[in-house]
Amino acid sequence: MTRQEGGCHCGAVRFAVDAPRNEDEAPRTALCHCSDCRRCAGAPAVGWTAVAGTTFHLLKGEPAIYRSSEHAERSFCPHCGTGLFYVNEAALPGLVDIQTATFDDPDAFPAMAHIQTADRIGWMKSAHELPEFERFPEG
Repeated sequence: MTRQEGGCHCGAVRFAVDAPRNEDEAPRTALCHCSDCRRCAGAPAVGWTAVAGTTFHLLKGEPAIYRSSEHAERSFCPHCGTGLFYVNEAALPGLVDIQTATFDDPDAFPAMAHIQTADRIGWMKSAHELPEFERFPEG
């Protein structure tokens, strides 16, 4: 992996993740189904890429922080509201969890697992069986 950059919808907040120096720093990507992530994102699941904090760099802007629980902080753009980062030293020490879709190249971080499936919305279990359209369907 080379240096990967990303940011919010309006461009006010930009970040970068350096290539890991060793296997312990390799990013881990998952689709989270927990109710906290769903409620904060307004989405049925959220893709997260956990990176070593030492590889994470804020390049531009200052995200707003929402303390969503005793140990968790969720960062988002104060201008456009894009959810960006999650930090929880108690649960994920030394890691910054980045919303995968905010990377300029989210394909660089394919999902490795579904997590917190005990909270999954029931219809998400079969969502892959729904009809697909490359663009918004006619009529």
